[in-house]
Amino acid sequence: MKAKATLKQIAKELGVSVSTVSKALNDSPEISEQTKVKIKEYAKLKNYKPNVIGLNLKNRKTKTIGVIIPNILNSFFAKVFSGIEKVADKKGYNVITCISNESLEKEIHTLEMLSNGTIDGFILSVSEEAQKLQDYNHFSEIINDGTPIVMFDRIADEVDCDKVVVDDFDSALNSTQHLINLGCKNIALISSVDNLSVGKLRADGYLKALKDNNIPVNEKIILRTDSEEDMKAKIDALFENKIDGIFALDENDSVAALRVSLKKGYRVPEDISIIGFADGILASRRLSPSLTTVSQHGVEIGEVAAKRLIERLEEPEGTVSDYETIVIKTKLKERESTRKK
Repeated sequence: MKAKATLKQIAKELGVSVSTVSKALNDSPEISEQTKVKIKEYAKLKNYKPNVIGLNLKNRKTKTIGVIIPNILNSFFAKVFSGIEKVADKKGYNVITCISNESLEKEIHTLEMLSNGTIDGFILSVSEEAQKLQDYNHFSEIINDGTPIVMFDRIADEVDCDKVVVDDFDSALNSTQHLINLGCKNIALISSVDNLSVGKLRADGYLKALKDNNIPVNEKIILRTDSEEDMKAKIDALFENKIDGIFALDENDSVAALRVSLKKGYRVPEDISIIGFADGILASRRLSPSLTTVSQHGVEIGEVAAKRLIERLEEPEGTVSDYETIVIKTKLKERESTRKK
């Protein structure tokens, strides 16, 4: 590996001042185009890399965004990340991604590590453990220290910051209503995300749809758990009851609902109609029959979150705009797992 040159070395070799080299590399209008090209080409030849921390100490900008996602295996988060990166790249920002693995301790450590001058702001979805313990002080501390945060999907109402969410409650209400409109009278609920804010909102939407249609709540066909393992251990028991529809609150729940229905001998959608919250390839293309899903528009959430953070980072000094909660509308994608009206 070639040794990296310094501003001082480049200045000495070219017989100019360190200030001239610095201004040329930063496209200052004070330096002629000919001198800029000469210095930039020489800097590239000598493997010069700017000191990001040094730049940060001078102008407080690194043009880098920190992204913290709770789970790398969830295709929804992958789609959100691709949306963030698309906007960041267009606006000239770099992205550093970290995974909290649903751990509060790791989430706190990552925030502290990156907020020391490495990044300008964060885009994140709250870890499962933080939501379970309702512990959000670490976010407020980072914001109070001057580093902005945009939360998406799993948010903390207690924290004052920008947020990008989908309409979880209304989506669940409308999906359950869709099953009712198809003639389903015994609609099961399957959730492995009951400890998360999104899981609670979706379950509330399901219950509201039942209430609106005067359908009594049957606790025997409602499965609300905090983990995929627990959900899979208990899902078989649901089918000991009469079921003609299933609303699943997560991609894993949706896949499990379909597979167990088929294993139990149900014809899908003739005997049972299934709708699930999912945004991945597995639900839409790799299952037979393909799943009717609530699409969460992950890419759009990422794009909107990145735009909002960059807008805040680029506000004129002394200007502080109000925090926004931006709601992205979901869409029901009808496929083969639901009957046609």
